[in-house]
Amino acid sequence: MHLRATGYNQKTNKTMKEEHKFFINGLWVDPSSTEIIEVENPATEEIIGTIAAGSKEDISDAVEAAKNAFATFGSSSKDERIALLESIITNYEDSSEELAAIISEEMGAPLWLSKVAQVTSGLQHFKDTLEVLKEFDFEEDGESFLIRKEPIGVIGMITPWNWPMNQMSTKVASAIAAGCTMVLKPSEISPFCGIHLAKVIEKSDLPNGVFNLVNGLGPVVGDALSTHPDVDMMHFTGSTRAGIAVAQSSAPTVKRVAQELGGKSANIILDDADLEKAVSAGVNLCFLNTGQSCNAPTRMLVHASQYDDAVKIAKAAAEATVVGYPNEDGTKIGPISNRTQYEKVKRLIDLGVEEGAKLVTGGSELPDGFEKGFFVKPTIFSDVTNDMTIAREEIFGPVLSILKYETEDEALEIANDTPYGLAGYVQSGNPERAKQVANKIRAGQISINGGRSRGPSAPFGGFKTSGNGREHGMLGLHECLETKAIIGN
Repeated sequence: MHLRATGYNQKTNKTMKEEHKFFINGLWVDPSSTEIIEVENPATEEIIGTIAAGSKEDISDAVEAAKNAFATFGSSSKDERIALLESIITNYEDSSEELAAIISEEMGAPLWLSKVAQVTSGLQHFKDTLEVLKEFDFEEDGESFLIRKEPIGVIGMITPWNWPMNQMSTKVASAIAAGCTMVLKPSEISPFCGIHLAKVIEKSDLPNGVFNLVNGLGPVVGDALSTHPDVDMMHFTGSTRAGIAVAQSSAPTVKRVAQELGGKSANIILDDADLEKAVSAGVNLCFLNTGQSCNAPTRMLVHASQYDDAVKIAKAAAEATVVGYPNEDGTKIGPISNRTQYEKVKRLIDLGVEEGAKLVTGGSELPDGFEKGFFVKPTIFSDVTNDMTIAREEIFGPVLSILKYETEDEALEIANDTPYGLAGYVQSGNPERAKQVANKIRAGQISINGGRSRGPSAPFGGFKTSGNGREHGMLGLHECLETKAIIGN
């Protein structure tokens, strides 16, 4: 296995980050309690900073600020909101280098990935939403009535640690474009990039109270947001388990809940595909961001006649994947982003072996040369059946299961035999055949032959337990709007 572990050479800031204030009503304010949360560097297992742990009282203050701001921002003009998004984009671009370093340190993404994907995905959502807003018509005449699209109100946002800027930016951009106000709770695992976004917004002349940020734990701060009667909508990205909890907490106040949850996406490689290209690309995409993507193609489905060859190709691709520290040149994947997830990934790898899957390469031990850090070997399993845990449970690490099928119908049956429905992938030498297969996959976004799985403007969201609602672009804006019919003269 081609691994890199030459000792941690990332230049770390020896000064602990201490971010113990919340951004509420345009000001950085003290929290209601003195409790703090430690933030750990996953590559070194060192504490790199602390944040304040918010409380129900802090959420109440933030929601009140958002509610008061909505009284005026909800009726702001489209031109005003366009100008605000343009200002945010400018300030975001000016601090992108700093932001990339923050993301890399706190969640372990290779620095190159932080620059070209983590940071840029967030920026692109602001840009795409801006273009959607410029062309969006908030009123439409019917035969005897007027249809108005109006902002839903105060939005509570809970975002994950794996693609922090991607998820924060798409939600915030859509909310601003719609004329909504918001309270954001970033992940406590990667909180400093959320604080960075708040500072970007602070420089952008957004009216006080439109954007508010409170850090803290999900069962405390997240629950306070979900249950608050003055929050009109919850916008959540995270695990299916946590999404169910948010929906249950939101139900008594009948607020809208938009959720982007877990996934177990199938990558169907049809027998007329370029096998070498399709398998290698599938492995690389599965391992992107150290496998910590909800839409990762973690189940590779290969025709029986090509199965052995596909396993060999996948093994070679995995063993060519460089595991290293985030800012080392050549690093392809870094550490798992946090200790809890690291232990889960290792447990599921061991369970795959116990249940009878063949460990082709990888495993649960630290890669050679590493003595600490949450690093996992790029792992390939063959002889996987769809009833095994590794084929059914979201692993969220660099682990690929390769399954065998005999017919196209069987491939579709396997692909759809999952409680999830977030994404899917089809590889074929015949685009029309690929499209026909894609149409039969029960998932919210399908990529054909390497097409961008998450184009920034393409709507993104799931079927079944992968969630409801859509993000990004036009449909992301619609998600933050209510529909009003005005009848008569």
